[in-house]
Amino acid sequence: MYKLTNNAQTTTHIISWNMDTADIVVIGAGVVGLAVAAELAGRFPTRSIVVLERNAKFGQETSSRNSEVIHAGIYYPPKSLKARLCVEGKRLLYEFCSKWQVPCKRFGKLIVANTRTEVATLESLLIRGKENGVDDLQLFSRTQVACREPDIQAEAAIYSPSTGIVDTHRLMARLEWLAQEKKVLCAYLHEATGIEHQGNSSIVQYLGPGKEHNSLKTTWLINSAGLASDHVASLMDIDIDQAGYRLHPCKGEYFNLSSAKSKRISHLIYPPPYKDLRGLGIHVTKMLDGRVKLGPNAFYIDELDYTVDVLHAEEFYANIKEYLPFVEPHDLQPDTAGIRPKLQAPGAPIHDFIVRHESERGLHGVINLIGIESPGLTACLSLAKMVGDIIEQGKQEKVVRYL
Repeated sequence: MYKLTNNAQTTTHIISWNMDTADIVVIGAGVVGLAVAAELAGRFPTRSIVVLERNAKFGQETSSRNSEVIHAGIYYPPKSLKARLCVEGKRLLYEFCSKWQVPCKRFGKLIVANTRTEVATLESLLIRGKENGVDDLQLFSRTQVACREPDIQAEAAIYSPSTGIVDTHRLMARLEWLAQEKKVLCAYLHEATGIEHQGNSSIVQYLGPGKEHNSLKTTWLINSAGLASDHVASLMDIDIDQAGYRLHPCKGEYFNLSSAKSKRISHLIYPPPYKDLRGLGIHVTKMLDGRVKLGPNAFYIDELDYTVDVLHAEEFYANIKEYLPFVEPHDLQPDTAGIRPKLQAPGAPIHDFIVRHESERGLHGVINLIGIESPGLTACLSLAKMVGDIIEQGKQEKVVRYL
């Protein structure tokens, strides 16, 4: 026997649990990992569940460094997991927030265009959104845009009334609480360092908060490790290059808009997305507290680094001045940065989410979630539901990775 514990200084729940086995182990306590833990605890109340998280508390990486947008499901290729899970996840997330008093708001979004090419892009996006089941989209004229946002410049726009903002921290805190109420053990400062498969079980080696090495045997292992999900897959002796699991971290920076100028904006405002869809373009995000964030930009990096380059303010200003003509360069101040666990390499085709039961590789009971970037926040509950379905039904999802 060994002791798997939470550190009392890093969580509101002090847990000490002697065990060497668990029915289900989830690696990663971002918003998706917590959603999976809460979902599985509700479905399988008699099974023991452990969440292993290398950081001192939940959501310290991608989940806490994003725009907090609840996406409608417009951009993603029809029939892709991103499209299906985003549309379903949006509904589930709004219902969840209403039930559990998680702050959120449907601000609505305008995707704006100022050239013929951009207007043509909007028309294509409108068709794609409707194909994905987003049935509330409208194409606005210049006059209609001006009625909603008199201070912005746009010849046309797609209006998405169901796009909104959620308080990501409160969402994760509620998911953690729901999981722990159902006896899930959230083991922070526990990092998976090795995985061995034996029969129908997995042995997870981990490094604990006191730098002690231990292991945990489990029937079901869910890899929801975000930026480290490809590394965790490699611990299973999966060739991540051959499998198409290698991640290409893509950084995005944010700048704040001055409070005076923030008051002149009521919606989320987006330009047409980047042609290669590595991101959705530098957009305007109205936050729940009234602040306005600009960003993110999108560029690939070799090392994880969350600093914001103040010199990039010039790039931000150049990108937004066409549709926010009232903004001046001095209105922009550096805010935060996030990093996406992107499967799409520079110049490569767009990738879908990977959600796969690895039974075909002889790893029964292992489920990998790889490349869960945007719209992963919106889709967190639908992703959790999908994982629950795989466990409950023994179902092998066929995933299209190259679209």
